[in-house]
Amino acid sequence: MKIGELAAATGTSVRLLRYYEEQSLLESYPLDSGHRRYDDSAPAVVRRIRALLDAGLPTRVIRDLLPCVRQDGTVAGCKLETLQEHLQGLDDRICSLSETRTSLAGLISATQARESVLR
Repeated sequence: MKIGELAAATGTSVRLLRYYEEQSLLESYPLDSGHRRYDDSAPAVVRRIRALLDAGLPTRVIRDLLPCVRQDGTVAGCKLETLQEHLQGLDDRICSLSETRTSLAGLISATQARESVLR
């Protein structure tokens, strides 16, 4: 299939498909005409890439994980540690954001209290 057909089949823009190729996530085969050609498994590969991106994984990690993603979307156990590391990173960022939010909310509350006293 050609790139436009793959884009239509997956709901992914041509620009993103080209980016996936640049990142070595998706393979194409050039035709003599200069167009790209994808094999029949390409739509499933694009769906896997999208699912991994939706899970917050960067393309450099996806490149490593992609060969280990099964048809059902799960990842081979040998890559479980990689997924757990990224989950821990998300948990750490959530905790940090929560602390930042608490600090900002406290500043807003103190400012509002001071403003109401001055009125």
